[in-house]
Amino acid sequence: MQHLQLFDSKSCKALLKTRKGESKFGEHIHFISDLTNIYDSIKNLDVDYVIFGISEDIGVYANYGNTGTKRAWSATIKFLLNIQANDFTIADRVAILGHLEYPEFYNDFDFNKKRTKKQIKIARQFVETIDADVSRLVYTIVKAGKTPIVIGGGHNNSYGNIKGTALALNSTINVINLDAHSDFRAEEGRHSGNGFSYALAEGFLEKYFIFGLHQNYTSSQLLKSFKKLKNIKYVTFDKLVMKSIPFKSAIEKSHKHIADSPFGIEIDCDAIENVPSSAMTPSGFSVKQVRRFINYFAQQADVQYLHICEASPSEDDEQHVGKLISYLITDFIKANGS
Repeated sequence: MQHLQLFDSKSCKALLKTRKGESKFGEHIHFISDLTNIYDSIKNLDVDYVIFGISEDIGVYANYGNTGTKRAWSATIKFLLNIQANDFTIADRVAILGHLEYPEFYNDFDFNKKRTKKQIKIARQFVETIDADVSRLVYTIVKAGKTPIVIGGGHNNSYGNIKGTALALNSTINVINLDAHSDFRAEEGRHSGNGFSYALAEGFLEKYFIFGLHQNYTSSQLLKSFKKLKNIKYVTFDKLVMKSIPFKSAIEKSHKHIADSPFGIEIDCDAIENVPSSAMTPSGFSVKQVRRFINYFAQQADVQYLHICEASPSEDDEQHVGKLISYLITDFIKANGS
């Protein structure tokens, strides 16, 4: 795969900050040495989880959003590698594959210019290239019997996660999405706001639950559509805030909707309060609530993948984002591995 940059022991050592008497996560993880036969390489690894990043914000740009999500992977990996390796973090059950990146798009595209219809069209066409890469990687990992953990990029990558998993299982899948937005916009060309609508239309997504939808940012047209579609359910963040529905009850309700089939977990950082993201919110889930959410769903037998997206760190808040996503990754591993 031309866009996949492998992560190796040399890359790992460059980021590790070792300390006498301590053992770091990055000292115990596994790597893939080459791409000659990526399926066999992954299948033969004695691990449960394969982590890879997506360094792109092309899908966000194509949705007229604020760019910066391409930086989430680099922010995460340097902090994840330097957490402690112990009986809780289970580093030896993890492989880090590398990350997808798209220099040819960024070299030929000026993100500082005002977005024209022509630029948006080009970006949306390019998202299809990212779709193909993500779906192929996820397909390979799931087919090899491992669980993908996908970090970074826009929520356009939900489509590739769903398609790749569905193809590997030869079955439609369900999705639970913790998100302020439904990302169920019209099929107008691929972007970060319509990954789920495309996945449903193309027969990869069966049931979809949106956890924490913001009433202020959901159109009346979409709400009418959801009433007609029995396979799409949601609970609004507003109802959770007003305690019309307790948090635990909402989790149980959402689980009931997706529980009959294999499912993926999508975490959009736009839904977490004051986290730098493409659409940062001053009113959202606390980190504690998101960690509880991941812990609950990661323990379910049919969970197929975890995707954390839309984080958009600057240099100043790289540590905030990197540490946060590292917590969410290890929460998933701890719960699913227990």
